[in-house]
Amino acid sequence: MIFRKFILILLCMSPAISAATVPEFTIEIHDHLFFPSTLVVPADTKVKLIIINKDPTPEEFESYELNREKVIMGGARAVIFIGPLKSGDYPFFGEFNPKTAQGVIRAQH
Repeated sequence: MIFRKFILILLCMSPAISAATVPEFTIEIHDHLFFPSTLVVPADTKVKLIIINKDPTPEEFESYELNREKVIMGGARAVIFIGPLKSGDYPFFGEFNPKTAQGVIRAQH
């Protein structure tokens, strides 16, 4: 019985432990621009992007290469998991301001 409880505790803790080991990176949106516009992340590693929209208007983080799109309301934040990515550049843009809101995620060793 004690062994079963121990296994159950380990199973319940494993998602929390693995989530804590995922590297986190932050991208901010100011004046319809992404900061940083080039974000370097480790290749071959799953990463957590925290996108903070400091503008009063919504913006959509979109990337065809990353197969991701997410609307972030003004003054809000969003979390997007990407990867593991092979080494290379992965462009992204703001769907609502595509001429100014542009960036690249660079995966490298």
